[in-house]
Amino acid sequence: MIMKPFQKVCVGMILLPAAFLWAQVDSTSAQPATTNSADNSANSPDTSDSRMLTPPPVSGQSYPASPSSEERSNYLRAGVVFTGAYTDNALGSLTGSPVSDVSYSVFPTLALDETTSRTHWIVKYAPGFTFYQRESSLNAANQNASIDFHYRLSPHVTFSARDNFQKTSNVFNQPDLGSAAVVSGGAQGPNLSVIAPVADQLNNSGNADITYQFARNGMVGASGTFSNLHYPNQAQVPGLYDSSSQGGSAFYSLRVSKVQYIGATYQYQRLISYPSADQNETQTHALLLFYTLYVSSKLSLSFFGGPQHSDTVEAPIGPLRFPAAQAWTPAVGGSLSWQGRLTNVALSYSHIISGGGGLTGAVKMDSANASIRQQLTRRLSGSVSGLYAQNDVLGSPLAGATKGHTMSETASLQQGFGQHVNVQLGYTRLHQDYSGVAVLAATPNTNREFVSISYQFFRPLGR
Repeated sequence: MIMKPFQKVCVGMILLPAAFLWAQVDSTSAQPATTNSADNSANSPDTSDSRMLTPPPVSGQSYPASPSSEERSNYLRAGVVFTGAYTDNALGSLTGSPVSDVSYSVFPTLALDETTSRTHWIVKYAPGFTFYQRESSLNAANQNASIDFHYRLSPHVTFSARDNFQKTSNVFNQPDLGSAAVVSGGAQGPNLSVIAPVADQLNNSGNADITYQFARNGMVGASGTFSNLHYPNQAQVPGLYDSSSQGGSAFYSLRVSKVQYIGATYQYQRLISYPSADQNETQTHALLLFYTLYVSSKLSLSFFGGPQHSDTVEAPIGPLRFPAAQAWTPAVGGSLSWQGRLTNVALSYSHIISGGGGLTGAVKMDSANASIRQQLTRRLSGSVSGLYAQNDVLGSPLAGATKGHTMSETASLQQGFGQHVNVQLGYTRLHQDYSGVAVLAATPNTNREFVSISYQFFRPLGR
């Protein structure tokens, strides 16, 4: 059965308390407004003694992807990006042997970053078109859009929401290839580690959360998440399937010192895949403890751990019926973020039950992510990112449960020419070993070289 695209999860559990919390304004404790007063960044602790941060294990945010010297705020940016790439595995295992091809992409880009004393908006949009030199049937229009919104309802209450949408024929085709690696310190999020080589796909994910600092050193919060993956042409990805997930969580955080936070969070997930006319479904419940240490304003360390319970129901295959499977597993993880003036480092590891990301069902996943970016000279920067993920599908092997792993590395150099032109050169290596996935089994390796030329201009907002 083809999944209904972009089915959203209800996040009423987040919005319900907003009407009450709106009134919780304490004018005596309000802090002076700053340009970033609405943004509760995951690794930039407030130097004041009153305002708490939301620690990375429960914030729902990704770590910054660039050094602090490259950050901008209150701007309107527009431009165009041209990318040429060579891949030695354009069709996966569909032909039984690797097929190489050259692709060309063009992306007009538009971005808005606006900060006020109570709000912070980041909106990005990049439509585009990709065409292939040999496999013209893969030519496709692309859409990339994201929004990140923070709103301080009062000095003690903050609401934030994020949404990312991508329509593409190749997950490596993005307007900014150097920012493709996303590292998060949280225990919830879509599984992006199973990668179709070149295939039409729609990805949509988002989350919303609200936090309330009820005391000088105490905070509570709640959040809701969703993700959807859809392959419009199933013939391009034999062995991979549509999937969706919804989840919710609530947490309590205690600041035990100016730089140390501890707390607990309850998390629920509903993970669905569609390998047949029916669906496979896994529901999870987890109670996790977390600890975050802000070593400095630029460096943070976080850890989480606790029990996670899963309940899996698999779709029948003809007359074959499968009993529901229940299990207790540990959920653990850790992360590090360092954002210096010229250097940015983000690392994470997690062992959790997550969505299958295109596999036949939810998975027990071990994943490690790394992203390093260095400003080498005033206009030259380099970045390296990597991913390793082991995915073991929950359920019976008779129902198609399989296991495998993904390894991906990307290295790139970016050189600026003047204020508006940038050239980027890069290389990506992808290895996937999933014996039960036909589109990946025979040709598990992909090598991709790319060159990107962009022209952009900025217009400051406000003064």
